[in-house]
Amino acid sequence: MTRSDILAPYACRPEDSRGRLVAEPESPTRSVFQRDRDRIIHSAAFRRLKYKTQVFVYHEGDHYRTRLTHSLEVAQIARSMARTLRLDEDLCEALALAHDLGHPPFGHAGEDALDRAMAAQGGFDHNDQTFRVLTRLEQRYADFDGLNLTWETLEGTVKHNGPLTGTGKPIPETIAAFQQGWDLGLASYASLEAQLTALSDDIAYNNHDIDDGLRAGLFTVADLAELPLVGPVLREVTDRYPGLQGPRLVHETIRRLIDRMVSDLLTETGARITDSGVRHVDEVRAYGASIVRFSDKMLANDRVLRDFLFTRMYRHYKVNRMASKARRVVGDLFELFTTEPNCLPTEWQTAIGDADPIGQARIVADYIAGMTDRFALDEHHRLFDTFSSAP
Repeated sequence: MTRSDILAPYACRPEDSRGRLVAEPESPTRSVFQRDRDRIIHSAAFRRLKYKTQVFVYHEGDHYRTRLTHSLEVAQIARSMARTLRLDEDLCEALALAHDLGHPPFGHAGEDALDRAMAAQGGFDHNDQTFRVLTRLEQRYADFDGLNLTWETLEGTVKHNGPLTGTGKPIPETIAAFQQGWDLGLASYASLEAQLTALSDDIAYNNHDIDDGLRAGLFTVADLAELPLVGPVLREVTDRYPGLQGPRLVHETIRRLIDRMVSDLLTETGARITDSGVRHVDEVRAYGASIVRFSDKMLANDRVLRDFLFTRMYRHYKVNRMASKARRVVGDLFELFTTEPNCLPTEWQTAIGDADPIGQARIVADYIAGMTDRFALDEHHRLFDTFSSAP
């Protein structure tokens, strides 16, 4: 029995892949989606996720999530659910490991700063930046720029949240340009693998943000007790383990929360697959709605949890102070490099060449978006600290 024999009829099958933009001999030992995953793991952008903020800047503590640990958690959740639904685990893993490659330093604060700085040039979007990394900015191979990933991985990267046309929003620049040469079907939904990975992302960050928020002292276990999803799980844990406190209480609660959300998603999605009658991935794309989803009750509970985290964590004054500093660092770097591009490293000056102002700004944004938190802080120190002796 081969791996494909295990897959459901509505799964993405590696042997039916639409291929790569630049044709290559495929691996005799790995499927096309396994090869995509491996290329992502070996990319420079993936390694940099180790020092990119999820919520807390890397130096605030060794145990907070980074973009790298978050991506690994998403991949683990996605693979587990894909196996149950008989979807292609390797495609899910590739999508999970790639989904945050375009995030700039300092999390959403850094993205907000770059978006404001790039307003006259069409703004900055981390999903479009991820696509730039995958198709342009990774320059490792002799025959092409980017990673030359399969159509299915690129499709899942750009459409994991649904179609890009008919939304009233412009298609991001890099995706729109790529679309002219290779149609990614932007008007349709993506595969079940892409839909599943998108919600695995939600499961991961909601639960690990609870963990990190508690660790940072932004709220307490008692503050969580009244939430409709978290409270009952907390009581279940304390009833079973009287007197349990600290990290053990938090971990036992979070592992159960993840299990609740995963179980709900699998049950609801299984029912929707049956009701939809889809028997092929092309029918999934043409269905006209997302098939992978939570139940209405879980969606309502998830909204309450998101609202709590937004108020008590993402808008906590400690996080606001960090975000304010981050926006200033990114804004300062962007202004300096666009007005004095000769301060860029030589290879980036070469990339700018004779580009027009819009092109120059986009290249500067590429340079800054690729920075880790640590490198951005060091660059700011080198360029703005008058007394610094560093070159």
